[in-house]
Amino acid sequence: MKTLANLKPGQTGVVQSITAEGAVKQHFLDMGITRGVRIQLERRAPFGDPLAVRLRGYSLSLRKDEARKICIVD
Repeated sequence: MKTLANLKPGQTGVVQSITAEGAVKQHFLDMGITRGVRIQLERRAPFGDPLAVRLRGYSLSLRKDEARKICIVD
């Protein structure tokens, strides 16, 4: 399964599912990361963590381990 962490800067994908549970999943939902939303990886920090992503017209930062819990399709 392809995850948000697999994207290269500039690539986009559509959220298919979120494998996180509990408070982490609710946090993603509160940030607007829901099934069907298009999300773009803008850039990675020099050592690969955190990741800057763009969705719904705004940017946010996610840790790489969090990005691995967001499954995407092209």
